[in-house]
Amino acid sequence: MKNKIFSIIFCFAFYLGFGQSIERQVIGSAGETLTNGSVQLDFTVGELVVSTITDGTTTLTQGFHQGEIQLLINLSAVAYLQGAALNPNSGEDTLMRDDLRVANYIPTTSPYTDNLVCNSSVFTVTGVNAIVDWIWIELRDATTNTTILYSQSALLQRDGDVVAIDGVSPLSFTAASDNYYIAIKHRNHLGIMSASTIALSETTTVVNFSDSASQITYGTEAQTTLGMTDGVVAMWSGDVNGDSVLQYTGATPDTPSILSNALNDSGNFLNLPTYVVVGYNVNDVDMNGGAQYTGATPDAPYILQNTLSHSGNFLNLSTYSIIEQIPQ
Repeated sequence: MKNKIFSIIFCFAFYLGFGQSIERQVIGSAGETLTNGSVQLDFTVGELVVSTITDGTTTLTQGFHQGEIQLLINLSAVAYLQGAALNPNSGEDTLMRDDLRVANYIPTTSPYTDNLVCNSSVFTVTGVNAIVDWIWIELRDATTNTTILYSQSALLQRDGDVVAIDGVSPLSFTAASDNYYIAIKHRNHLGIMSASTIALSETTTVVNFSDSASQITYGTEAQTTLGMTDGVVAMWSGDVNGDSVLQYTGATPDTPSILSNALNDSGNFLNLPTYVVVGYNVNDVDMNGGAQYTGATPDAPYILQNTLSHSGNFLNLSTYSIIEQIPQ
């Protein structure tokens, strides 16, 4: 009998010293991950989690089911940038220019905060699906439209299609099927947002901001028809200082940024206001690959034209401000 007791005690001590153990924890319906440094287990109520599998269209979820969560929602937005649509190529009035792509100025790394990177081969595509520039997309809360829930960089094609970084596919967000406000921003244009919420799901939803006959943009004159082909509205160009206000002269004008850019360029040793700064430049209002204050192809006059064309500027003041209509 003593030998049996000794054996039991010895085995129990051996287990404590060398066995794996995980402290007891309460596992909620949302699941839990337990680990002791050597072993890690994922649990839901009553069973191990089995990963969700999807091909982008069909989603298979095993384990504990959590409501109606969808892994991906898909969006196909359409928008025009006024700067790239001005002075279109001959015979291509309905398309934006892709001068930045042609000159090989568009970077493969997004200029926006997520720093997404695309393959350089994306910029070899020509025609209507050629890339004009990077653009920024936000999904906002249906109740509080100032709350940004999801955002990502995307690419804009010449025909206005907003696509993923492969240059072809619709945008996908890892989010639940729901209603969202959709906002679009660009580095030197005034941003826009949908006037109402849009239902997004795994089925790709087309949202067209460019149709002047069926405007869905939030605010008053949030977009412009100046310089556009019939039936098309575009995002206001010229917010080169990034303050969400378009102004030629006044308290917060955009034109001094263009002049400063020219005068401070290392190549402009004569400090000429007519100097052209070539490349990928926020001061390049018409997106032709060269930023110029005055001269043969200046950018500053486009800001003045926009200011004077706004219906709210009935006194034709050069100090008039066009304010971005996205709720802040």
